[in-house]
Amino acid sequence: MTDILMPALSPTMEEGVLAKWHVKVGDVVRAGDVIAEIETDKATMEVEAVDEGEITDILVAEGSEGVKVNTPIARLKDEGGGAAPAPQAAPANNRSEPAPAGHESGQAVATPEGVKAAETVSPAASSKASAPAKAADGGRLFASPLARRIAAQNGVDLASITGSGPHGRIVRRDVEAAGKGTAKPATTGAASSPSAEPRKVQSLAQMGIPDGSYDLIPLDGMRKAIARRMVDSIQQVPHFPLFIDVEIDALLAARAKVNAMLEAQGVKVSVNDFVIKAAAMALKAVPEANASYSPDGIAMHHNADVAMAVAIDGGLITPIIRKAETKSLSQIATESKDLAKRARDRKLKPEEFQGGTFSVSNLGMFGIKSFSSIINEPQGAIMSVGAGEQRPVVRNGQLAVATVMTVTLTCDHRVVDGATGARFLQAFKPMIEDPVTMLA
Repeated sequence: MTDILMPALSPTMEEGVLAKWHVKVGDVVRAGDVIAEIETDKATMEVEAVDEGEITDILVAEGSEGVKVNTPIARLKDEGGGAAPAPQAAPANNRSEPAPAGHESGQAVATPEGVKAAETVSPAASSKASAPAKAADGGRLFASPLARRIAAQNGVDLASITGSGPHGRIVRRDVEAAGKGTAKPATTGAASSPSAEPRKVQSLAQMGIPDGSYDLIPLDGMRKAIARRMVDSIQQVPHFPLFIDVEIDALLAARAKVNAMLEAQGVKVSVNDFVIKAAAMALKAVPEANASYSPDGIAMHHNADVAMAVAIDGGLITPIIRKAETKSLSQIATESKDLAKRARDRKLKPEEFQGGTFSVSNLGMFGIKSFSSIINEPQGAIMSVGAGEQRPVVRNGQLAVATVMTVTLTCDHRVVDGATGARFLQAFKPMIEDPVTMLA
């Protein structure tokens, strides 16, 4: 028997909702068959089978909420009928912990084609000697999508690796070990935390707000993930803001002309599309600002993958315009509209909201004049865009009126120094004030 486990479908996922089963007991599934739909803290995703066999048990009912990552949700009888005993349950006091982002063994892994359910085995089976990754006939290599991606990025030949995952499957740790000579030991939360004692949180009643004086809305997965990531970011990342005012009268005039030209195509360019394009080109002009901090060094990104903050029911998500510096305004407008719609429908794929190099958050449509955003790790900076409004300005010693927009760049001081952030804004401002310069 093989247990199918609740997959970790995003880096922040600790639990999810088993929204729908596409199989029932007695069904025979093949690799690639969609077996379930799972709601994560970010989206609703389909889970596909990797193993082949007969569904013998549905362990978690459709519609169940709060299903922890790595919890068995179904059981599969392998083809061939050689049913091994099911894995023994862990002791009651041994709480299952969610797997880290990108972990493959015993969970689902997100890929551009969908979410592939990873093969799982009993703890006893996982401790056996590793089997070769190649099939017996020297054919297909069995490797997780994440392992294949890491291998491609680092020039590692999968054929030279012996897999340590279920059934000899090559997983991330195998590629990392091959690339660096040895895999890094995992660090525990206690070891990495400067304070061994967790912060004690008082109840509302302890803080003087009596029970019964409010309605309590339970935290869903997205809100928990946002709370955790924002606390981690504000505590671990040394933030500092840089403010600049930009005049956007020329941009508004250019936008009107562009939209008139694109009207027949059904494309409408927003101010935020101009901002994304200008930010991407400024990142290429000042590549030091297009960077991320890591314990191994500063990652200088090759492309400006600009994430845009989208408000959705219950939280926030940041879909990404990949290689935004290479795309036209109409391409950015079309892509941003599509991503925003699918974000609100929770239909984004993981690769569409993970891994950006820079973020743009725009609250101008709500009339917010200026604000500072919290950095979206591991990005080195985030830009906050306020409302365009008419303000008095001084030109050649004379008062005039212009439409002015305040932009705030919040920087990770480990990566983006003050001078670097200032140079980025110096590159960004003229492109916003004179959009023709984006075409140069």
